[in-house]
Amino acid sequence: MTILPYSNMSTAKKMPLTGPQLAAVSHLFAVLSEPRRLTLLQALQGGGKTVNQLVEACGMKQANVSKHLAALHHQRLVGRERNGNSIRYAISDPIVFSLCDLVCRKMAKDAKELVAVFHPDI
Repeated sequence: MTILPYSNMSTAKKMPLTGPQLAAVSHLFAVLSEPRRLTLLQALQGGGKTVNQLVEACGMKQANVSKHLAALHHQRLVGRERNGNSIRYAISDPIVFSLCDLVCRKMAKDAKELVAVFHPDI
């Protein structure tokens, strides 16, 4: 399988990823496979928020929010900035929303195809 790095997608030459590169890509997808992390990213899409604001917006416990934000921060998807006693989190790489959009479009396409097969009269 050849997976193109984002920066090489427009080039004609396909360069397969190395084992460590594939492991890094896999780890990013693993981080994004957790629904609560996607909930946090969605909440941050409108702008930065403190942990307390995210707890309120997402209906999660503070410890869980902090744990998931740490994983997102480790992947450099969110950044953090200390302001006195609180830390404000914000999206640091908005490309994550392009990735989510691609996945959602694929899922919508797949759903339409399944409906066409199982319910052709719809």
